[in-house]
Amino acid sequence: MKHAFVSRRRQLAAACAAALGLGLGADTHAAAFALIEQGVVEMGTAYAGGAAQADSPATVYFNPAGMMRLPGTQAAFGMHLVIPKAEFDNEGSQRLPGVPMTGGDGGDGGKVGMVPNFYFTHKISDTLAVGLGVNVPFGLATEYDQGWVGRYHGIDSEVETVNINPALAFRVNEMLSLGVGVSAQYIDASLTNAIDFGGLVGQPQRFDGRVKIEGDDWSFGFNVGALLELNKDTRLGIHYRSQIEHTLTGDANFTVPVPLNNPSFFPPSLRPKIAGLNAAFVDTGVESTVKLPATLSISGFHQLNPEWAVMADVTWTDWSQLPELRFEFDNPLQPDGVTTLNWDDSWRYSAGATYQPAGSRWTFRGGLAYDETPVPSARYRTPRIPDESRVWLALGVSYQATASTSIDLGYAHLFVDDPEISKDFADLETQQRGALKGSYDASVDMLAAQIRTRF
Repeated sequence: MKHAFVSRRRQLAAACAAALGLGLGADTHAAAFALIEQGVVEMGTAYAGGAAQADSPATVYFNPAGMMRLPGTQAAFGMHLVIPKAEFDNEGSQRLPGVPMTGGDGGDGGKVGMVPNFYFTHKISDTLAVGLGVNVPFGLATEYDQGWVGRYHGIDSEVETVNINPALAFRVNEMLSLGVGVSAQYIDASLTNAIDFGGLVGQPQRFDGRVKIEGDDWSFGFNVGALLELNKDTRLGIHYRSQIEHTLTGDANFTVPVPLNNPSFFPPSLRPKIAGLNAAFVDTGVESTVKLPATLSISGFHQLNPEWAVMADVTWTDWSQLPELRFEFDNPLQPDGVTTLNWDDSWRYSAGATYQPAGSRWTFRGGLAYDETPVPSARYRTPRIPDESRVWLALGVSYQATASTSIDLGYAHLFVDDPEISKDFADLETQQRGALKGSYDASVDMLAAQIRTRF
């Protein structure tokens, strides 16, 4: 049976993640639910110059061509602690026109999460290098109080990924290196929301039920990059990471309120409708296709003098390939569940600098970034992903503890524009779930630590 097979795949992926020391839970900190937290050294400059820096094993992810700059055999293990805040303020939400939505503001929807990563590189010769990256490129986790005003749109949302990325780099000549990698990516999703069964029988918000949807999938993609070293102090990098299309399969579990299990509770005229609802809202299989977006980064790095270096980056993300979230149920009586996104492609701009005092074991970093949201307007923002554009302020430091081992630390604060939600009753989804209206007080703090070693 396919759902037993899905369960075994999920157990296998969880076991692999545990063996690698990966904690999968995470909130979302780049645009939408992408996670840019893939290297602690790079975090210190707000990920500026990611495709051109090439001074840590995390270059496996940011541009595998950069492995040609790493001597010998190296490894890095990092962990990011992410502390988000997403507090909603209800501003007149309505279940039906003129009918206020009941419930509170939901508490803090942000969940503290850990984002780990591991990288390994080995330079085989002056012209060839190999590497491996294991990380979490996408993820989100939001959690609201059960009875909040937006409960019909979402209560708990969790998406977890694990990306296993072997890579190969080779030097074409003194100036140009190329890199290529493949990705085996696992995704696991769990979403819950309330259902207004009362509204289905003409008594809105009187009988709330619940649905929990779970699904997972393995799929594959690739990444390619080039590093152009114009001279010993200046280099340019370009990196493309492909779209990965997942077809998640799993289960939808419905909780129907007790009165609907007892048709005699309702007038005889409503009992046939109650029977139809009980047939539609039964546990069933579910399938959803999700296209995780492609990205393209162009980066520059310049060593000003022996102590100071500057870098910059522009990254494009193809979020327009995800116009909606759609769940197709095996039960033919249950219509598709749809959340319209209408997202736009987004851009991220960053600049940073490093300072290493002469003769010191310490390196200091700083960076700024502007990260655009793909959400086009408050009408299409969902409380599952209350995303908005944000400004990054990042700081980092490294200490060369021994000739072969260094310790990296990083901190970033994300100033998030206050996300607003304003659902319109002209949309069918809003008619089903209510016109959620309000704004968030949102921000993110991140702490990160990493150890790097050479063998």
